[in-house]
Amino acid sequence: MQAEPTGSTDPACTYLPSAALGGPLSHALARVARLHRIAAGRLLRGLGLYPGQEFVMMCLWDAGPVRQAELIKAVDLDPSTVTKMLQRLEQAGHVRRRPDPDDRRAVLVEATDDSCALHSDVRRAWTDLEDHTLAGLEPAEREELARLLAKVEANLCREAGDCPGPR
Repeated sequence: MQAEPTGSTDPACTYLPSAALGGPLSHALARVARLHRIAAGRLLRGLGLYPGQEFVMMCLWDAGPVRQAELIKAVDLDPSTVTKMLQRLEQAGHVRRRPDPDDRRAVLVEATDDSCALHSDVRRAWTDLEDHTLAGLEPAEREELARLLAKVEANLCREAGDCPGPR
């Protein structure tokens, strides 16, 4: 089977696999998401974080102490993944876990005071990622891309029938 040219001059993006011919935009989204995650990972590694941990921290910084079960729902990840993330974040001094005083069976998770410096570092990393990702796009193009991606996200949420909380 032969792949089709996509029109790009970059050899890595020159051909569309034959199995993706019916979904060239889906293929492009998958490639972009993968590259975006790689770029985010590089920035986060410099902060001592693994990809995904910043979402846990963002949730905790904005929400304050939350039950671990609620945090798992908010970040929409597998419970074992979140547990491992929390162990690493706790070892690094960024989060604290303690029994919920209202329900001793539940665990509350909160960002530590020491994570305040990390907050500004993560914000700067996300700003750098945004600048790098959208370099060369005019403000109107950025707005249009955000509008279109919101529509794509809404479509995928409807299809999944189970979307995470507000973005």
